[in-house]
Amino acid sequence: MADLKVLSEAVIKGDQKTAVETTRQALNEGMAPAAILNDGLIAGMNVIGVRFKANQVYIPEVLIAARAMKMAMEILEPKLVEAGVKPLGKALIGTVQGDLHDIGKNLVAMMLKGAGFEVLDLGVDASPEKFVTKAKECKPQVIGLSALLTTTMPAMEKILRALKDAGIPAKTMIGGAPVTQTYADKIGANGYAPDAASAVDLAKSLLN
Repeated sequence: MADLKVLSEAVIKGDQKTAVETTRQALNEGMAPAAILNDGLIAGMNVIGVRFKANQVYIPEVLIAARAMKMAMEILEPKLVEAGVKPLGKALIGTVQGDLHDIGKNLVAMMLKGAGFEVLDLGVDASPEKFVTKAKECKPQVIGLSALLTTTMPAMEKILRALKDAGIPAKTMIGGAPVTQTYADKIGANGYAPDAASAVDLAKSLLN
């Protein structure tokens, strides 16, 4: 019998082989795809999130864990769709116009996926128009903006204004090295997260 504790441990350790094998075994034994996702994969990524926040693991370990989850998800995803399992929510994220930094953004994307979100990633140097067009098309509940340079922070305000003018109802969150809660309040973002694990908690709270 496939053990979902083994699956979550495999994700925590970044053991792709075990993660894939256990997921496959669980599906073959007729285990519910939602249980495999929630009690196996997401449970593992949640532990990584908690440890990351507490500085017990660092970016390389998070990336390895996220990769193990991604490999298992490739097998699980079609079964989740068949079973009608809906993602926790839909998040649109991107690094703002003029900024080409993506490590932080990619980390947030991975951890959001790890928490059960469907993530649409606009990449780097994303203009207000790009955010508005994609938001109209895919109707996310949460939109995340990232900036690593002080000089690109004003682009966040422009994007928020464009989203508001376009009547996009999604909640907005911002982050990145120079960004603060004070700045988020000033430009009217719904939230600010200092790191990727906090971004997941924030996104979940913005859904409610």
